[in-house]
Amino acid sequence: MILSEPEWQALTLSLKVSTVAVVCSLPFGILMAWILARCRFTGKALLDSLIHLPLVLPPVVVGYLLLLGFGRRGLIGQYLYDWFGFTFAFSWRGAALASAVIAFPLMVRAIRLALEGVDTRLEQAARTLGAGRWRVFFTITLPLTLPGVIVGTVLAFARSLGEFGATITFVSNIPGETRTLPSAMYTLIETPGAEGAAARLCVIAIVLALSSLLISEWLSRWGRKKLGEAV
Repeated sequence: MILSEPEWQALTLSLKVSTVAVVCSLPFGILMAWILARCRFTGKALLDSLIHLPLVLPPVVVGYLLLLGFGRRGLIGQYLYDWFGFTFAFSWRGAALASAVIAFPLMVRAIRLALEGVDTRLEQAARTLGAGRWRVFFTITLPLTLPGVIVGTVLAFARSLGEFGATITFVSNIPGETRTLPSAMYTLIETPGAEGAAARLCVIAIVLALSSLLISEWLSRWGRKKLGEAV
């Protein structure tokens, strides 16, 4: 399958945006999952709902809210631009932010389910032996949660690859800068005579998504097997 230069740009940009989105959101995903799984406090249900809100909101609404918050004249974006000369709007960084927000609930949910499956008696035993909270987390909790972390990471990556609505609303559809695979397909579908190129990108998107799901399943099984051998 021979791709044109714009198609290669869309593919590589999608992989770049998805990777950055997942890597940057993973620490926050683990933190939020731990808070929801282990902490009890007033407003927990509200926090849970806010985290999962992007799953039920139209992606265009998410993109519009990001534009209000992180646009060059947004509530937060104006200070980032005035103080640091940094902006998310109309750049690949904004596409990564939009993808991270949309995929974040999937990541948190997978990690939270894994955390809830960890036997807390193991953590309590470690603390009674003198291990601090951070040591218990990094030596017991996190390794036991590894399959869930892997699944959440790969699912978030796959979701980021397919993100369209929030991205095009927040950062537009700029060739070589914010035109990811879905945006490129949207452009090609509206271009007369470009059906072949759109079909090629469609096949690539399907292969990438299917590969991500298969890798997620394999890594999850591998992680459970390693944990079983360790135990």
